[in-house]
Amino acid sequence: MATDDRHAHCLLTTAEMAAADRAAIEAGTPGIELMEAAGAAVAREIRLRWRPRPAAILCGPGNNGGDGFVVGRLLVEAGWPVSVLHAPQPERLRGDARTAFERWVAAAGVDGRIAATSVWQDGAVGSADLIVDALFGAGLARPVDGRAAQLSIAAAARAQAAGVPVIAVDVPSGVDGNTGACLGPVVPAQLTVTFFRPKPGHYLLPAAPKCGALAVRDIGIAETVLDAVAPQCAVNAPALWRHVLRPASPDDHKYTRGHVLVVAGEMPGASILAARAAARSGAGMVTVAWFPDDNAVAPPVLHAQLPASILKRPLADAEEMAQFCNERRVGTLLAGQGFGRSADKRNRLTEICALPVPCILDADALFSVVSTMAGKPGKRDTSAVLTPHAGEFARIESAGGGGIENNAEDGKVERTRRAAVRWQATIVHKGYDTVIAGPDGRAVIGSNGSPNLATAGSGDVLAGTIAGLRVQGMPAFEAACAAVWCHGEAAARSGRGMLADDLPDRLPDAMAAAFG
Repeated sequence: MATDDRHAHCLLTTAEMAAADRAAIEAGTPGIELMEAAGAAVAREIRLRWRPRPAAILCGPGNNGGDGFVVGRLLVEAGWPVSVLHAPQPERLRGDARTAFERWVAAAGVDGRIAATSVWQDGAVGSADLIVDALFGAGLARPVDGRAAQLSIAAAARAQAAGVPVIAVDVPSGVDGNTGACLGPVVPAQLTVTFFRPKPGHYLLPAAPKCGALAVRDIGIAETVLDAVAPQCAVNAPALWRHVLRPASPDDHKYTRGHVLVVAGEMPGASILAARAAARSGAGMVTVAWFPDDNAVAPPVLHAQLPASILKRPLADAEEMAQFCNERRVGTLLAGQGFGRSADKRNRLTEICALPVPCILDADALFSVVSTMAGKPGKRDTSAVLTPHAGEFARIESAGGGGIENNAEDGKVERTRRAAVRWQATIVHKGYDTVIAGPDGRAVIGSNGSPNLATAGSGDVLAGTIAGLRVQGMPAFEAACAAVWCHGEAAARSGRGMLADDLPDRLPDAMAAAFG
Protein backbone atom coordinates (compact mmCIF):
# COMPACT_ATOMS: atom_id res chain seq x y z
CA MET A 1 0.00 0.00 0.00
CA ALA A 2 1.13 3.56 -0.59
CA THR A 3 2.62 5.37 2.41
CA ASP A 4 -0.03 8.09 2.34
CA ASP A 5 -2.84 5.51 2.31
CA ARG A 6 -1.25 3.56 5.16
CA HIS A 7 -0.90 6.72 7.21
CA ALA A 8 -4.40 7.93 6.39
CA HIS A 9 -6.03 4.78 7.74
CA CYS A 10 -3.59 3.73 10.44
CA LEU A 11 -4.61 3.08 14.04
CA LEU A 12 -2.31 4.04 16.89
CA THR A 13 -1.88 2.10 20.10
CA THR A 14 -1.73 4.20 23.23
CA ALA A 15 2.07 3.89 23.25
CA GLU A 16 2.26 4.98 19.61
CA MET A 17 -0.04 7.94 20.29
CA ALA A 18 2.15 8.96 23.22
CA ALA A 19 5.18 8.77 20.92
CA ALA A 20 3.40 11.01 18.40
CA ASP A 21 2.62 13.53 21.15
CA ARG A 22 6.25 13.51 22.30
CA ALA A 23 7.48 14.00 18.74
CA ALA A 24 5.20 16.99 18.27
CA ILE A 25 6.41 18.55 21.54
CA GLU A 26 10.05 17.89 20.68
CA ALA A 27 9.43 19.56 17.31
CA GLY A 28 8.38 22.75 19.10
CA THR A 29 4.65 22.50 19.82
CA PRO A 30 4.08 22.99 23.58
CA GLY A 31 1.96 20.34 25.25
CA ILE A 32 -0.56 22.91 26.42
CA GLU A 33 -1.16 23.89 22.79
CA LEU A 34 -2.00 20.29 21.94
CA MET A 35 -4.35 20.18 24.92
CA GLU A 36 -6.01 23.45 23.93
CA ALA A 37 -6.45 22.14 20.38
CA ALA A 38 -7.99 18.90 21.66
CA GLY A 39 -10.44 20.71 23.93
CA ALA A 40 -11.32 23.15 21.15
CA ALA A 41 -12.04 20.24 18.79
CA VAL A 42 -14.45 18.68 21.29
CA ALA A 43 -16.17 22.00 22.02
CA ARG A 44 -16.53 22.65 18.29
CA GLU A 45 -18.15 19.25 17.67
CA ILE A 46 -20.57 19.86 20.53
CA ARG A 47 -21.58 23.30 19.31
CA LEU A 48 -22.10 21.96 15.77
CA ARG A 49 -24.61 19.41 17.03
CA TRP A 50 -26.40 20.89 20.05
CA ARG A 51 -27.84 24.20 21.19
CA PRO A 52 -26.63 25.66 24.52
CA ARG A 53 -27.93 23.72 27.52
CA PRO A 54 -26.75 22.87 31.04
CA ALA A 55 -23.59 20.79 30.58
CA ALA A 56 -21.67 18.67 33.08
CA ILE A 57 -17.98 18.16 32.28
CA LEU A 58 -16.55 15.14 34.11
CA CYS A 59 -12.79 15.67 34.43
CA GLY A 60 -10.29 13.07 35.57
CA PRO A 61 -6.93 13.50 37.31
CA GLY A 62 -4.76 13.35 34.17
CA ASN A 63 -4.43 14.89 30.73
CA ASN A 64 -7.85 13.62 29.65
CA GLY A 65 -9.25 15.74 32.47
CA GLY A 66 -7.12 18.63 31.20
CA ASP A 67 -8.89 18.36 27.84
CA GLY A 68 -12.17 18.49 29.75
CA PHE A 69 -11.20 21.74 31.52
CA VAL A 70 -10.55 23.30 28.12
CA VAL A 71 -13.94 22.10 26.86
CA GLY A 72 -15.68 23.57 29.91
CA ARG A 73 -13.91 26.91 29.55
CA LEU A 74 -14.72 27.25 25.85
CA LEU A 75 -18.36 26.29 26.30
CA VAL A 76 -18.89 28.75 29.14
CA GLU A 77 -17.21 31.47 27.10
CA ALA A 78 -19.72 30.65 24.34
CA GLY A 79 -22.60 31.23 26.74
CA TRP A 80 -23.32 27.69 27.90
CA PRO A 81 -24.20 27.00 31.57
CA VAL A 82 -21.44 24.64 32.65
CA SER A 83 -20.58 22.58 35.72
CA VAL A 84 -17.06 21.15 35.82
CA LEU A 85 -16.62 18.18 38.15
CA HIS A 86 -12.97 17.44 38.90
CA ALA A 87 -11.13 14.75 40.84
CA PRO A 88 -10.53 15.35 44.54
CA GLN A 89 -7.44 17.39 45.46
CA PRO A 90 -7.01 19.35 42.23
CA GLU A 91 -3.83 20.82 43.70
CA ARG A 92 -2.24 17.49 42.75
CA LEU A 93 -2.76 18.18 39.06
CA ARG A 94 0.53 18.49 37.20
CA GLY A 95 1.84 19.99 33.99
CA ASP A 96 -0.56 20.91 31.21
CA ALA A 97 -3.59 19.59 33.08
CA ARG A 98 -2.82 21.97 35.94
CA THR A 99 -2.52 24.89 33.52
CA ALA A 100 -5.85 23.98 31.87
CA PHE A 101 -7.53 23.78 35.29
CA GLU A 102 -6.22 27.21 36.32
CA ARG A 103 -7.44 28.71 33.04
CA TRP A 104 -10.88 27.20 33.66
CA VAL A 105 -11.01 28.64 37.19
CA ALA A 106 -9.99 32.06 35.90
CA ALA A 107 -12.75 32.03 33.28
CA ALA A 108 -15.58 30.46 35.31
CA GLY A 109 -18.16 32.85 36.67
CA VAL A 110 -16.58 35.95 35.09
CA ASP A 111 -19.00 38.59 33.80
CA GLY A 112 -22.04 36.80 35.15
CA ARG A 113 -21.37 33.47 33.40
CA ILE A 114 -23.26 30.46 34.72
CA ALA A 115 -20.43 28.18 35.75
CA ALA A 116 -19.57 26.01 38.72
CA THR A 117 -16.57 23.99 39.87
CA SER A 118 -16.75 21.11 42.33
CA VAL A 119 -15.31 17.70 43.09
CA TRP A 120 -16.97 14.58 41.66
CA GLN A 121 -20.64 14.69 42.75
CA ASP A 122 -23.74 13.00 41.37
CA GLY A 123 -25.97 16.05 41.79
CA ALA A 124 -24.76 18.11 38.85
CA VAL A 125 -24.92 15.06 36.60
CA GLY A 126 -28.54 14.45 37.55
CA SER A 127 -29.58 17.90 36.30
CA ALA A 128 -27.35 18.06 33.20
CA ASP A 129 -28.77 18.07 29.68
CA LEU A 130 -25.39 17.26 28.12
CA ILE A 131 -22.49 15.31 29.63
CA VAL A 132 -18.85 15.40 28.58
CA ASP A 133 -16.90 12.34 29.69
CA ALA A 134 -13.27 13.39 30.18
CA LEU A 135 -12.53 11.16 33.14
CA PHE A 136 -9.98 8.74 31.68
CA GLY A 137 -8.36 8.37 28.27
CA ALA A 138 -7.38 5.42 26.10
CA GLY A 139 -4.33 4.56 28.19
CA LEU A 140 -6.31 3.48 31.26
CA ALA A 141 -4.60 0.39 32.73
CA ARG A 142 -6.94 -0.54 35.59
CA PRO A 143 -10.68 -0.78 36.16
CA VAL A 144 -12.59 2.40 36.98
CA ASP A 145 -13.67 2.18 40.61
CA GLY A 146 -14.60 4.27 43.64
CA ARG A 147 -16.13 7.69 43.16
CA ALA A 148 -15.21 7.77 39.48
CA ALA A 149 -17.20 4.57 38.93
CA GLN A 150 -20.16 6.04 40.82
CA LEU A 151 -20.01 9.12 38.64
CA SER A 152 -19.96 6.96 35.48
CA ILE A 153 -22.97 4.99 36.72
CA ALA A 154 -24.86 8.22 37.45
CA ALA A 155 -24.02 9.60 34.00
CA ALA A 156 -25.19 6.41 32.30
CA ALA A 157 -28.44 6.50 34.29
CA ARG A 158 -29.06 10.13 33.34
CA ALA A 159 -28.35 9.40 29.67
CA GLN A 160 -30.69 6.43 29.61
CA ALA A 161 -33.52 7.96 31.61
CA ALA A 162 -33.60 11.39 29.96
CA GLY A 163 -31.93 10.82 26.59
CA VAL A 164 -29.09 13.15 27.56
CA PRO A 165 -26.25 13.06 25.00
CA VAL A 166 -22.84 11.92 26.26
CA ILE A 167 -19.70 13.09 24.47
CA ALA A 168 -16.54 11.10 25.20
CA VAL A 169 -13.10 12.69 24.99
CA ASP A 170 -10.69 10.27 23.27
CA VAL A 171 -12.60 7.14 24.40
CA PRO A 172 -15.52 6.49 26.74
CA SER A 173 -13.89 6.29 30.17
CA GLY A 174 -13.08 2.71 31.09
CA VAL A 175 -12.30 1.62 27.54
CA ASP A 176 -8.86 0.16 26.86
CA GLY A 177 -7.72 1.95 23.72
CA ASN A 178 -5.59 -0.98 22.58
CA THR A 179 -7.96 -3.90 23.05
CA GLY A 180 -11.48 -2.48 23.26
CA ALA A 181 -11.93 -4.11 26.67
CA CYS A 182 -14.20 -2.35 29.17
CA LEU A 183 -12.52 -1.82 32.53
CA GLY A 184 -15.31 -1.16 35.00
CA PRO A 185 -18.52 0.76 34.20
CA VAL A 186 -18.49 2.51 30.82
CA VAL A 187 -20.90 5.29 29.85
CA PRO A 188 -22.06 4.70 26.26
CA ALA A 189 -21.35 7.82 24.23
CA GLN A 190 -23.41 9.33 21.46
CA LEU A 191 -20.23 10.90 20.10
CA THR A 192 -16.55 10.18 20.72
CA VAL A 193 -13.98 12.77 19.68
CA THR A 194 -10.43 11.50 19.36
CA PHE A 195 -7.30 13.16 18.05
CA PHE A 196 -4.83 12.71 15.19
CA ARG A 197 -5.61 8.99 14.63
CA PRO A 198 -8.11 6.52 16.12
CA LYS A 199 -7.09 3.69 18.44
CA PRO A 200 -7.76 -0.02 17.83
CA GLY A 201 -10.21 0.04 20.75
CA HIS A 202 -12.53 2.35 18.81
CA TYR A 203 -13.26 -0.53 16.40
CA LEU A 204 -13.03 -3.61 18.64
CA LEU A 205 -15.72 -5.26 20.72
CA PRO A 206 -17.07 -4.72 23.28
CA ALA A 207 -16.08 -1.04 23.14
CA ALA A 208 -16.98 -0.16 19.54
CA PRO A 209 -20.77 0.26 20.01
CA LYS A 210 -20.16 2.30 23.17
CA CYS A 211 -18.18 4.91 21.21
CA GLY A 212 -21.18 6.06 19.17
CA ALA A 213 -20.24 8.25 16.22
CA LEU A 214 -16.47 8.69 15.95
CA ALA A 215 -14.93 12.06 15.05
CA VAL A 216 -11.16 12.10 14.47
CA ARG A 217 -9.79 15.63 14.61
CA ASP A 218 -6.43 17.25 13.90
CA ILE A 219 -4.71 18.96 16.83
CA GLY A 220 -1.53 20.08 15.11
CA ILE A 221 0.58 16.91 15.08
CA ALA A 222 2.51 16.63 11.80
CA GLU A 223 1.83 13.61 9.60
CA THR A 224 5.56 13.04 9.32
CA VAL A 225 5.76 11.70 12.89
CA LEU A 226 4.08 8.53 11.62
CA ASP A 227 7.23 7.59 9.70
CA ALA A 228 9.08 7.16 12.97
CA VAL A 229 6.13 5.66 14.85
CA ALA A 230 5.63 3.07 12.04
CA PRO A 231 2.17 1.83 13.08
CA GLN A 232 1.39 -1.77 12.10
CA CYS A 233 -2.39 -1.67 12.46
CA ALA A 234 -4.99 0.03 10.26
CA VAL A 235 -8.73 0.25 9.81
CA ASN A 236 -9.89 -1.66 6.75
CA ALA A 237 -10.53 0.62 3.77
CA PRO A 238 -10.35 0.24 -0.04
CA ALA A 239 -7.44 2.67 -0.29
CA LEU A 240 -5.25 0.07 1.44
CA TRP A 241 -5.66 -2.63 -1.20
CA ARG A 242 -7.64 -1.55 -4.28
CA HIS A 243 -4.44 -0.80 -6.22
CA VAL A 244 -3.18 -4.40 -6.09
CA LEU A 245 -6.09 -5.90 -8.04
CA ARG A 246 -4.99 -6.19 -11.65
CA PRO A 247 -7.29 -4.16 -13.92
CA ALA A 248 -9.39 -6.03 -16.46
CA SER A 249 -7.75 -6.25 -19.87
CA PRO A 250 -9.10 -6.79 -23.39
CA ASP A 251 -6.70 -9.77 -23.57
CA ASP A 252 -8.27 -11.49 -20.55
CA HIS A 253 -9.71 -14.99 -20.73
CA LYS A 254 -10.95 -17.40 -18.08
CA TYR A 255 -7.46 -18.57 -17.13
CA THR A 256 -5.96 -15.09 -16.82
CA ARG A 257 -8.83 -14.24 -14.48
CA GLY A 258 -8.00 -17.36 -12.49
CA HIS A 259 -9.40 -20.82 -11.76
CA VAL A 260 -10.71 -21.58 -8.25
CA LEU A 261 -11.24 -25.16 -7.09
CA VAL A 262 -13.78 -25.55 -4.27
CA VAL A 263 -13.74 -28.91 -2.46
CA ALA A 264 -17.21 -30.08 -1.40
CA GLY A 265 -18.01 -32.57 1.36
CA GLU A 266 -20.82 -33.77 3.60
CA MET A 267 -22.74 -30.46 3.41
CA PRO A 268 -22.41 -29.35 -0.22
CA GLY A 269 -24.64 -26.33 0.32
CA ALA A 270 -21.69 -24.59 1.98
CA SER A 271 -19.57 -25.19 -1.13
CA ILE A 272 -22.34 -23.83 -3.34
CA LEU A 273 -22.29 -20.55 -1.40
CA ALA A 274 -18.50 -20.38 -1.56
CA ALA A 275 -18.37 -21.20 -5.27
CA ARG A 276 -20.96 -18.59 -6.16
CA ALA A 277 -19.07 -15.99 -4.13
CA ALA A 278 -15.78 -16.86 -5.85
CA ALA A 279 -17.40 -16.45 -9.26
CA ARG A 280 -19.21 -13.23 -8.33
CA SER A 281 -16.00 -11.70 -6.98
CA GLY A 282 -14.33 -12.06 -10.37
CA ALA A 283 -12.74 -15.49 -10.75
CA GLY A 284 -12.60 -16.55 -14.41
CA MET A 285 -13.53 -20.16 -13.69
CA VAL A 286 -14.83 -22.03 -10.66
CA THR A 287 -14.95 -25.81 -10.28
CA VAL A 288 -16.58 -27.67 -7.40
CA ALA A 289 -15.08 -31.12 -6.83
CA TRP A 290 -15.90 -33.99 -4.49
CA PHE A 291 -14.46 -37.36 -3.49
CA PRO A 292 -16.09 -40.81 -3.73
CA ASP A 293 -17.14 -40.95 -0.07
CA ASP A 294 -19.53 -38.04 -0.77
CA ASN A 295 -21.00 -39.45 -4.00
CA ALA A 296 -24.36 -40.05 -2.35
CA VAL A 297 -24.95 -36.44 -1.27
CA ALA A 298 -22.77 -34.04 -3.25
CA PRO A 299 -23.61 -34.64 -6.94
CA PRO A 300 -27.43 -34.33 -6.66
CA VAL A 301 -27.25 -31.10 -4.70
CA LEU A 302 -24.47 -29.54 -6.76
CA HIS A 303 -26.05 -30.38 -10.12
CA ALA A 304 -29.43 -29.08 -8.96
CA GLN A 305 -28.30 -25.81 -7.39
CA LEU A 306 -25.09 -24.61 -9.04
CA PRO A 307 -25.29 -22.34 -12.09
CA ALA A 308 -24.22 -23.90 -15.37
CA SER A 309 -21.18 -21.62 -15.46
CA ILE A 310 -19.71 -23.35 -12.39
CA LEU A 311 -18.18 -26.73 -13.25
CA LYS A 312 -18.79 -29.94 -11.30
CA ARG A 313 -16.10 -32.61 -11.09
CA PRO A 314 -15.68 -35.93 -9.21
CA LEU A 315 -12.13 -36.74 -8.11
CA ALA A 316 -10.86 -40.13 -7.01
CA ASP A 317 -8.20 -39.00 -4.55
CA ALA A 318 -5.66 -36.29 -3.72
CA GLU A 319 -3.35 -37.51 -6.45
CA GLU A 320 -6.03 -36.97 -9.09
CA MET A 321 -6.77 -33.57 -7.55
CA ALA A 322 -3.10 -32.62 -7.89
CA GLN A 323 -3.17 -33.67 -11.54
CA PHE A 324 -6.38 -31.72 -12.14
CA CYS A 325 -4.89 -28.60 -10.52
CA ASN A 326 -1.86 -28.83 -12.79
CA GLU A 327 -3.73 -29.53 -16.02
CA ARG A 328 -6.53 -27.02 -15.49
CA ARG A 329 -4.34 -24.25 -14.10
CA VAL A 330 -6.01 -24.04 -10.70
CA GLY A 331 -4.73 -20.90 -9.02
CA THR A 332 -6.48 -21.12 -5.64
CA LEU A 333 -7.97 -24.01 -3.70
CA LEU A 334 -10.74 -23.56 -1.11
CA ALA A 335 -11.34 -26.40 1.33
CA GLY A 336 -13.09 -27.14 4.60
CA GLN A 337 -16.59 -25.68 4.42
CA GLY A 338 -19.07 -28.45 5.28
CA PHE A 339 -16.44 -31.11 4.57
CA GLY A 340 -16.67 -33.30 7.68
CA ARG A 341 -14.43 -34.17 10.63
CA SER A 342 -14.02 -37.96 10.62
CA ALA A 343 -10.50 -39.40 10.71
CA ASP A 344 -10.66 -40.10 6.96
CA LYS A 345 -11.85 -36.56 6.30
CA ARG A 346 -9.05 -35.09 8.38
CA ASN A 347 -6.47 -37.14 6.50
CA ARG A 348 -7.97 -36.06 3.19
CA LEU A 349 -7.84 -32.39 4.16
CA THR A 350 -4.24 -32.76 5.29
CA GLU A 351 -3.39 -34.12 1.83
CA ILE A 352 -5.23 -31.25 0.18
CA CYS A 353 -3.40 -28.65 2.28
CA ALA A 354 -0.09 -30.13 1.15
CA LEU A 355 -0.80 -29.49 -2.56
CA PRO A 356 1.37 -26.79 -4.19
CA VAL A 357 -1.59 -24.45 -4.70
CA PRO A 358 -2.42 -21.37 -2.58
CA CYS A 359 -5.11 -22.48 -0.12
CA ILE A 360 -8.02 -20.83 1.64
CA LEU A 361 -8.73 -23.02 4.68
CA ASP A 362 -12.13 -22.69 6.31
CA ALA A 363 -14.21 -24.50 8.94
CA ASP A 364 -13.38 -28.23 9.00
CA ALA A 365 -10.02 -27.64 7.30
CA LEU A 366 -8.99 -25.63 10.36
CA PHE A 367 -10.04 -28.51 12.60
CA SER A 368 -8.02 -30.86 10.43
CA VAL A 369 -4.87 -28.78 10.39
CA VAL A 370 -4.90 -28.41 14.17
CA SER A 371 -5.79 -32.06 14.85
CA THR A 372 -3.31 -33.70 12.50
CA MET A 373 -0.37 -31.36 13.03
CA ALA A 374 -0.90 -30.87 16.78
CA GLY A 375 -0.36 -27.16 16.29
CA LYS A 376 3.29 -27.66 15.31
CA PRO A 377 4.07 -25.50 12.31
CA GLY A 378 6.04 -27.39 9.71
CA LYS A 379 6.80 -26.23 6.20
CA ARG A 380 4.13 -23.65 5.55
CA ASP A 381 3.18 -21.66 2.48
CA THR A 382 2.71 -18.05 3.58
CA SER A 383 0.16 -17.59 0.79
CA ALA A 384 -2.40 -19.60 2.79
CA VAL A 385 -5.40 -17.86 4.38
CA LEU A 386 -7.14 -19.29 7.46
CA THR A 387 -10.65 -18.03 8.29
CA PRO A 388 -11.57 -19.01 11.88
CA HIS A 389 -14.50 -17.74 13.89
CA ALA A 390 -13.87 -17.18 17.61
CA GLY A 391 -14.24 -20.82 18.62
CA GLU A 392 -12.01 -22.08 15.81
CA PHE A 393 -9.45 -19.41 16.57
CA ALA A 394 -9.25 -20.50 20.21
CA ARG A 395 -8.47 -24.02 18.99
CA ILE A 396 -5.75 -22.77 16.63
CA GLU A 397 -4.35 -20.51 19.31
CA SER A 398 -4.03 -23.15 21.99
CA ALA A 399 -3.18 -26.23 19.91
CA GLY A 400 -0.09 -28.22 20.73
CA GLY A 401 1.24 -25.96 23.46
CA GLY A 402 3.40 -24.24 20.90
CA GLY A 403 3.83 -20.97 22.73
CA ILE A 404 0.55 -19.19 22.01
CA GLU A 405 -1.45 -18.78 25.18
CA ASN A 406 -5.14 -18.00 25.11
CA ASN A 407 -4.77 -14.69 26.90
CA ALA A 408 -7.80 -12.53 26.19
CA GLU A 409 -6.16 -9.59 27.97
CA ASP A 410 -3.80 -9.23 25.02
CA GLY A 411 -6.75 -8.28 22.83
CA LYS A 412 -7.96 -9.57 19.50
CA VAL A 413 -5.41 -7.77 17.35
CA GLU A 414 -2.34 -8.97 19.22
CA ARG A 415 -3.65 -12.53 19.56
CA THR A 416 -4.45 -12.74 15.85
CA ARG A 417 -1.12 -11.23 14.86
CA ARG A 418 0.76 -13.68 17.06
CA ALA A 419 -1.11 -16.65 15.59
CA ALA A 420 -0.47 -15.43 12.04
CA VAL A 421 3.25 -15.20 12.70
CA ARG A 422 3.33 -18.63 14.27
CA TRP A 423 1.33 -20.36 11.55
CA GLN A 424 2.97 -18.26 8.79
CA ALA A 425 -0.39 -17.58 7.18
CA THR A 426 -2.87 -14.75 6.85
CA ILE A 427 -5.55 -15.21 9.50
CA VAL A 428 -9.05 -13.75 9.22
CA HIS A 429 -10.35 -13.79 12.82
CA LYS A 430 -14.03 -13.35 12.06
CA GLY A 431 -16.67 -11.41 13.96
CA TYR A 432 -18.39 -8.02 13.95
CA ASP A 433 -14.87 -6.66 14.54
CA THR A 434 -13.05 -8.98 12.12
CA VAL A 435 -9.26 -8.77 12.45
CA ILE A 436 -7.01 -9.72 9.53
CA ALA A 437 -3.36 -10.36 10.40
CA GLY A 438 -0.47 -11.34 8.17
CA PRO A 439 2.70 -13.32 8.93
CA ASP A 440 4.71 -10.11 8.47
CA GLY A 441 3.02 -8.49 11.50
CA ARG A 442 0.53 -6.27 9.69
CA ALA A 443 -3.02 -6.17 11.06
CA VAL A 444 -6.26 -4.59 9.90
CA ILE A 445 -9.58 -4.23 11.75
CA GLY A 446 -12.82 -4.40 9.82
CA SER A 447 -14.81 -1.18 10.00
CA ASN A 448 -18.02 -2.12 8.18
CA GLY A 449 -19.13 -5.27 9.96
CA SER A 450 -22.87 -5.81 10.00
CA PRO A 451 -25.12 -7.69 12.44
CA ASN A 452 -26.90 -8.91 9.29
CA LEU A 453 -23.96 -11.29 8.78
CA ALA A 454 -24.91 -13.30 11.88
CA THR A 455 -26.60 -15.91 9.73
CA ALA A 456 -25.72 -19.45 8.68
CA GLY A 457 -23.49 -19.62 5.59
CA SER A 458 -22.16 -16.08 5.62
CA GLY A 459 -18.68 -17.38 6.50
CA ASP A 460 -18.77 -19.67 3.44
CA VAL A 461 -19.48 -16.63 1.27
CA LEU A 462 -16.54 -14.79 2.83
CA ALA A 463 -14.18 -17.70 2.18
CA GLY A 464 -15.32 -17.87 -1.43
CA THR A 465 -14.83 -14.13 -1.86
CA ILE A 466 -11.26 -14.39 -0.57
CA ALA A 467 -10.62 -17.22 -3.04
CA GLY A 468 -12.09 -15.24 -5.94
CA LEU A 469 -9.88 -12.22 -5.24
CA ARG A 470 -6.82 -14.30 -4.41
CA VAL A 471 -6.95 -16.16 -7.72
CA GLN A 472 -6.94 -12.85 -9.61
CA GLY A 473 -3.46 -12.17 -8.29
CA MET A 474 -4.11 -10.22 -5.11
CA PRO A 475 -1.63 -11.13 -2.35
CA ALA A 476 -3.09 -13.19 0.48
CA PHE A 477 -3.27 -10.37 3.05
CA GLU A 478 -4.75 -7.81 0.66
CA ALA A 479 -7.23 -10.34 -0.77
CA ALA A 480 -8.44 -11.13 2.74
CA CYS A 481 -8.83 -7.45 3.63
CA ALA A 482 -10.68 -6.70 0.38
CA ALA A 483 -12.99 -9.69 0.81
CA VAL A 484 -13.89 -8.71 4.38
CA TRP A 485 -14.76 -5.19 3.24
CA CYS A 486 -16.80 -6.34 0.23
CA HIS A 487 -18.56 -8.96 2.39
CA GLY A 488 -19.65 -6.23 4.82
CA GLU A 489 -20.71 -3.94 1.98
CA ALA A 490 -22.77 -6.73 0.39
CA ALA A 491 -24.51 -7.31 3.72
CA ALA A 492 -25.29 -3.61 4.04
CA ARG A 493 -26.85 -3.67 0.57
CA SER A 494 -28.92 -6.75 1.47
CA GLY A 495 -30.51 -5.38 4.64
CA ARG A 496 -32.10 -6.97 7.65
CA GLY A 497 -33.47 -10.47 7.19
CA MET A 498 -31.04 -11.40 4.44
CA LEU A 499 -29.89 -14.98 3.85
CA ALA A 500 -26.33 -15.96 3.08
CA ASP A 501 -27.73 -17.02 -0.31
CA ASP A 502 -28.43 -13.33 -1.03
CA LEU A 503 -24.83 -12.21 -0.53
CA PRO A 504 -23.08 -13.51 -3.68
CA ASP A 505 -25.44 -11.58 -5.96
CA ARG A 506 -24.66 -8.38 -4.05
CA LEU A 507 -20.91 -8.82 -4.48
CA PRO A 508 -20.59 -7.20 -7.94
CA ASP A 509 -22.05 -3.96 -6.58
CA ALA A 510 -19.83 -4.19 -3.51
CA MET A 511 -16.81 -4.82 -5.74
CA ALA A 512 -17.70 -1.76 -7.80
CA ALA A 513 -17.86 0.33 -4.63
CA ALA A 514 -14.48 -1.02 -3.52
CA PHE A 515 -12.53 -1.00 -6.76
CA GLY A 516 -14.37 1.49 -8.95
